[in-house]
Amino acid sequence: MTFAETPINGAFLITPAPRGDHRGWFMRTFDRDAFLARGLCADWVQMNQSMTAKPGSIRGLHYQHAPAAEVKLVRCVAGRVFDVLVDLRPDSPTRWQWFGTELSAQNQQMLYIPEGCAHGFQTLEPNCELVYCHSAAYAPEHEAGIRYNDPKLTINWPLPVTDISERDLGFINVQ
Repeated sequence: MTFAETPINGAFLITPAPRGDHRGWFMRTFDRDAFLARGLCADWVQMNQSMTAKPGSIRGLHYQHAPAAEVKLVRCVAGRVFDVLVDLRPDSPTRWQWFGTELSAQNQQMLYIPEGCAHGFQTLEPNCELVYCHSAAYAPEHEAGIRYNDPKLTINWPLPVTDISERDLGFINVQ
């Protein structure tokens, strides 16, 4: 398992190391000691999975405020997505910057998203599934989001937007 720094302070692109033989393959997708050795969160309290049917769909950009702020570990287990995080942390040297990367069932990479960052993705093909590990439980009273097309962020989504929820369309631009 390798951990590559991203341009966003504290965010990592993690690549597992599958081992295969004539039967198929096996890979470790989480190693508590490897995460702790890098000072990363290794305490997941909730795991969720989403399926998005239509290419070009956007989910996000979501986050939770303190005291329910959370770290996320995101992995695509079916299809391909353009996965994005936005740094919202007031004291971060990378505040208002975004990072995007393709996560897919084929490349098997994961994105480690630090607390204080918003997360979203756009599907690049039909029937994409993501698995999310969260360091805090879902707390609707602390959930928030920012607009996917915020002019301050200028995120370069790879496809025209084909679907987005009313809730996500209602998010505000960053201040």
